[in-house]
Amino acid sequence: MRSRIPRDHPRYQSLVTRERMKDAFERGLIHATGLIAQGRGEAFDYLLGEGSAAYAKKAAGAAAAALLSARQAVLSCNGNVVALAAKECVDAGRATGARLEVNLFHRTEPRVRRLVKELEKAGGRSVLGPRPDARIPGLLSDRAKCHIEGIFGADVVLVPLEDGDRAQALARMKKTVIAIDLNPLSRTAVAANITIVDEVRRALRLIAKAARAYRHRGATQATLRTAASRWDNAAALRRARQAIAKRLRA
Repeated sequence: MRSRIPRDHPRYQSLVTRERMKDAFERGLIHATGLIAQGRGEAFDYLLGEGSAAYAKKAAGAAAAALLSARQAVLSCNGNVVALAAKECVDAGRATGARLEVNLFHRTEPRVRRLVKELEKAGGRSVLGPRPDARIPGLLSDRAKCHIEGIFGADVVLVPLEDGDRAQALARMKKTVIAIDLNPLSRTAVAANITIVDEVRRALRLIAKAARAYRHRGATQATLRTAASRWDNAAALRRARQAIAKRLRA
C-alpha cells in the first residue's frame, strides 16, 4: 500500500524515493539489503547538498567521452539502479551507445528476468542478463556472471551503485571503470578510473546530456579519448570529500 505524501513536505523527493524502493522490493526487483544500501547513499547525498556539484558535472563529461570512444561500452544495472533509474539507464545507453546488462550480487534468474523486463518497459532493447556465458576472474560471488557481448568483452564499463570487489576486479581486467557513487571514500570510488560523486538519476542524466553535446559538436575520437584520459579521479574525490567537510563545519 502506497503512502500519501504531501507535496509541500520538506523531504518530499526523498520520501517519494523511499516509497519507490519499497514498491520495488515488494515487486521482487530488489533484495532486502538494497534498502540498506539506498539509505546509506541518501545519507551521503544529504551531506553533499542533494545537488550535482561542479566536480560531478565534469566527471560526467569525462565519463561520456570514455563511453563514446569505447570499442564496446556497457552499462551494468543492478536491482537498485533499475528500481531508481530504469528510464535514465535507457536514455544514457542511447546517448552513449552503451549496451545494458543486468548484473546482481543476490542473483536469481527470475529476478534477472524481472529487471530485464523493467528496462524493456522503459525502452531498453537487447538487454543482457539471462543466460550469462562468461565470468569475471577473481570473483566468487554471482556478480562474476556476465556476458561476452557485454561486461566481459567491454573495454569501458559504467557501474552505478557498484560493489567494491567487482569494481576492483574489472580494473584488474584493464577495463576503464566508470562509477556512480555518493560515497567518495568507498573502494568502488577509489578503484574506478572516473567516479561521478552524485545521485544515480542525476548522474545518468548528466552523462546523457554530455554525450549529446559531444555529438552535436562533432567531437572526434581523438578529442574524446583525450578528454577521458586527462581526468584526475583522485583530485575529484578530494574535492567531494572537501565539500562534505565544508558542510559539516558550517
